[in-house]
Amino acid sequence: MKIKSVKLREAHEVSSNASFCSILWDLQAHHLVTASSSQPSISIHDPLLHSSPPRVLRHHRDGVTALAISPNSTCLASGSIDHSVKLYKFPGGEFETNITRFTLPIRALSFNKSGSMLAAAGDDEGIKLINTIDGSIARVLKGHKGPVTGLAFDPNGEYLASIDSIGTVIYWELQSGRTLYTLNGVAPDTGSDTSVLNVLSWSPDGETLAVPGMKNDIVMYDRDTAEKLFTLRGDHTQPICFMSWSPNGRYMATSSLDKQVLIWDVKRKQDIDRQKFDERICCMAWKPIGNALAVIDVMGKYGVWESVVPSSMKSPTEDIPNSQTRNSNGLLFFDEEDQDLSISGSLSDLGEDSHGESEPPSRKRLRKQSIIDDDQHEDVYDELNLVRKTEPQRKVPRVNKENSDKEKDALKAMTAFRPKMQEAFQPGSTSPQPGKRHFLCYNMLGSITTIKHDEYSHIEIDFHDTSTGPRVPPMTDHYGFTMASLNENGSVFANPCKGEKNMSTLMYRPFRSWANNSEWYMRFEGEEVKAVALGSTWVAAVTSLNFLRIFTNGGLQKHILSLNGPVVTAAGFSNELAIVTHVSDCLPSNEQMLEFTLFNISKGTQVFKGRLPLTPGSYLTWFGFSEEGQITSYDSKGILRVFTSQYGGTWLPLFSASKERKSGENYWVVGLNASKLFCVVCKNPDTFPQVLPKPVLTLLNLSFPLASSDLGEEALENEFMLNNLNLSQIQNRIEVTAVEGLDTSSLDDEAFDIEAAQDRCIFRLIASCCNCDKLVRAIELVKLLSIEKSVRGAIQLATALKLPILAERFNDILEERLRNKAEVSNTTSLSSKHDPATKRSEISEPIVSLSSAKLSAPLFTKKVKSLDRVKFGKQKTDSDQTTNLEDSKEVKDAEKNGGSSHVCSVKEVKNLETRCPSNPFSKLPNIQEGKKVEEATRSQSEGPSNKSSNEEAKKVVGEVTGKQCQRPSNPFLKSTVK
Repeated sequence: MKIKSVKLREAHEVSSNASFCSILWDLQAHHLVTASSSQPSISIHDPLLHSSPPRVLRHHRDGVTALAISPNSTCLASGSIDHSVKLYKFPGGEFETNITRFTLPIRALSFNKSGSMLAAAGDDEGIKLINTIDGSIARVLKGHKGPVTGLAFDPNGEYLASIDSIGTVIYWELQSGRTLYTLNGVAPDTGSDTSVLNVLSWSPDGETLAVPGMKNDIVMYDRDTAEKLFTLRGDHTQPICFMSWSPNGRYMATSSLDKQVLIWDVKRKQDIDRQKFDERICCMAWKPIGNALAVIDVMGKYGVWESVVPSSMKSPTEDIPNSQTRNSNGLLFFDEEDQDLSISGSLSDLGEDSHGESEPPSRKRLRKQSIIDDDQHEDVYDELNLVRKTEPQRKVPRVNKENSDKEKDALKAMTAFRPKMQEAFQPGSTSPQPGKRHFLCYNMLGSITTIKHDEYSHIEIDFHDTSTGPRVPPMTDHYGFTMASLNENGSVFANPCKGEKNMSTLMYRPFRSWANNSEWYMRFEGEEVKAVALGSTWVAAVTSLNFLRIFTNGGLQKHILSLNGPVVTAAGFSNELAIVTHVSDCLPSNEQMLEFTLFNISKGTQVFKGRLPLTPGSYLTWFGFSEEGQITSYDSKGILRVFTSQYGGTWLPLFSASKERKSGENYWVVGLNASKLFCVVCKNPDTFPQVLPKPVLTLLNLSFPLASSDLGEEALENEFMLNNLNLSQIQNRIEVTAVEGLDTSSLDDEAFDIEAAQDRCIFRLIASCCNCDKLVRAIELVKLLSIEKSVRGAIQLATALKLPILAERFNDILEERLRNKAEVSNTTSLSSKHDPATKRSEISEPIVSLSSAKLSAPLFTKKVKSLDRVKFGKQKTDSDQTTNLEDSKEVKDAEKNGGSSHVCSVKEVKNLETRCPSNPFSKLPNIQEGKKVEEATRSQSEGPSNKSSNEEAKKVVGEVTGKQCQRPSNPFLKSTVK
């Protein structure tokens, strides 16, 4: 056999002592990455330009002992003797983060097939599974009794294989984190020589695990049973120290302590080529594109062996097994199985008692049984189980195995693209970022932020209004809290299953307490907190067992309820708790099937339960209460919805981001009140803000997604609908307050203010309808006016616009309203005279209409209020109502008779009574207003020009809408007028 010569060039300076060196190719074979345990630097070489100097990364403080590159070659990981694991962007080499630390040197790193998980191990006890998306430690696998020197993820995403320096191999099941098989003493004991590491490697199709054998050979083990399949034994005279599969799995390269590298045809189980080197080759990597092998020796010299496989044989890159890895543009790598891994089970360190010897290798295991959901496929596995039970000591024939694999692959294909149910989240929280502070909670009151250090986290609580909020000292978090909620009374924290005894922890911290040691903790064994919420006197936690646990502020366990499905999120407000849960799996159209439930904790009742609507193809991004206590949701398509009791309980779309935002903007919702949405504007591609600089709140107007109106008055129509919504909400609050026997005067005043604003809006719409010749719509609008003065103004407007028929119809509506008012007043007076008890109750209690809002009649019967009654909250008596009726008749008679002085005096009283609650010391209305209106009407009847009539109409609209008292509305303050 012809001996080839591979020229090596120096990559790292190594002392006289041998060092373990690493070498990697990237996905497209554009770069070679090398490192040495004797130098703290990493070199990125261009294999085509040998003369150009490599790009050198110097971020470690000691020698680099391990390298790993993500499957899509966008991320490079390095482990070092300095105990740290670092991530870099690739190929640029920009440092990203210190993703984890150990207490002893690191020896092995490995990415899973999607790059979402990084396994790291070394001289420490335990293998860390690190989530590269957020830098969290998903699990720590403990079971080896010596330093772990080799790690390999199964290409199919089910197992992790590890090997230590004493020759023990362990199969780990990723979904559960438990040990499947432990193979003791199957590999050589490398002792204390760190330049030689035991390694192992999965074949590209994931069917076979290659491990160095005890007889200077390579032993192949079955993926599912850990049974020995065959060996590769040739001319190696000393133990194998490294191995590498070709991209298609047909060939394998092995290096030995005898300084030889052999190339094997695995199917034929014989070596086809070899190369002798001056030093031991400690690492090798097949070129992903082409027939070549990169090698590096223990002295830091590397080279590329071209034409490794003879040209007469099949190329090492031909017929590569299909890869299901999904490429990404950064550190975030997702696939279906790895997402299951990140959320399944308890993400915590496994206890010492959870390891041990696995079941005998003769027992055959099913692959990923969780993917089989349909009963129609169960018979396949029943037959396989029957074969395994009857033939426990014989391997299942390869033909049967391949057939079953095809069936399983078909089942995987059926479920691979099934949309995933949304994971639980906390409103107002942001994703963790390594080395940066992020929000655990951000709402209208304040924020809770945290930053993770090596062994603990640092939590800070800040209030937006520092003059009213309490000063809360920072907190050192040793539990690793990942969710929180905040209100004016205190804060609640929770973490997933992590730490001692594998328990999830709930902590409540009050801001003010008369007693010492007022904060309390709860530990949950066998379940994990998924969402938390706070109310005025209670704390709520929803767990992975679909339990809703209610505690008092003092820590008393009060209620435990079972929910219908997995929780998505939860929010609290005063006595009310709202929870969103999954109803079922997603629809094929990728629509989340969600349900919300509203509880009243103080009463122990379920207020409402129903489906939570989302925009098709979206998911829920924020959920909470408005400042007035309305449940609100916001989805990923930018639609904000508010729940209302109208129509038996429904959701109204009140905001659409697509109509508001500019190009390149995302809205991160914080809260809302009756008229404004509070959010943080983020620039693409960011979807949430950073803690520093401090987020700036932006106020956006709420608006319905209205159709384009033929009036061209979308703004007025939107205001009209918003006012109707606010009136309905206040009516509900008045009903609840009246039933509880509390004073409703402040709510009455607030309702009267909104009625006045609604009348102004309707009056403008009437003017637009008159101008656009939409007279039927104008009549519908007049019927919705609440204040009598507004109806009279509409009559004047129709007269000014020379619409006598419309003015006559407006006048008929006014007369009918006055007659109905008189009948109601007379009926009330008669019943009160015959029933003294009823009369007393009417005087002492507010008269509140409990009927639902209708568009055909005003929402509230309170139309006329004297200044004294407005100021002191007095109620109308029978004599007051009779007087009001007489006043209205007197105005009508006076207008007919032309008595100007009498008309003015009566109108002066009416103006006072129909005004909004205002300053009692303000001046009375101008007495001459009545004369001006009469003169304007008279001049229009004499036949002025169209231009003058329009001007006069505008004047009437301005006078009518301007005379009503307007209070400055502050979106940050609630009404306090009594």
